[in-house]
Amino acid sequence: MQCYAAWYAHVPGLKVLAPYSAEDARGLLKAAIRDPDPVVFLENELLYGESFPVSAEVLDSSFCLPIGKAKIERQGKDVTITAFSKMVGYALQAADILAKEGISAEVINLRSIRPLDRATINASVRKTNRLVTVEEGFPQHGIGAEICMSVVEDSFEYLDAPVERIAGADVPMPYAANLERMAVPQVDDIVRAAKRACYRAAVPMAATA
Repeated sequence: MQCYAAWYAHVPGLKVLAPYSAEDARGLLKAAIRDPDPVVFLENELLYGESFPVSAEVLDSSFCLPIGKAKIERQGKDVTITAFSKMVGYALQAADILAKEGISAEVINLRSIRPLDRATINASVRKTNRLVTVEEGFPQHGIGAEICMSVVEDSFEYLDAPVERIAGADVPMPYAANLERMAVPQVDDIVRAAKRACYRAAVPMAATA
């Protein structure tokens, strides 16, 4: 599935939302309907079959989420991972793997692509001093590139390592499922990027024997 988030985010006047969970979908859709400006609501159909826990607050008829505000899905201190839509789930899986290896990853669910919650992103980077951006879309002129520029402009002196940008392959999206998997980021890609950012190399099993 091709990601059009960056395409729409280029347009002045548009607001672009990309929900990950049931909470996101419910709260952001209500916000989009109420907003006086045009809003593009990007749903990943691959998330339709997934289940998410919801609180009583989310089930309340008055529940609504603010546009332009990200959510920290997981607190961490070693590296910040930003993602949106389906990639949030991959980032959380990667964080679980990294935790077993002693790396504490903070996962940010962007929710809103335009406007982008630069304050939350930069505050996290100033805490962890490292950043990995994750998106399904093409790398050139992508969401990750915009996030990188925001951090360079506002928090460059806090970075202890080069920013890692994980994106889809720079090729037309394949139709075959096996080729599509090779064209979009996977959990292992995020894990490797976070390790590079933390200067942690994977140790071969033979070396630990």
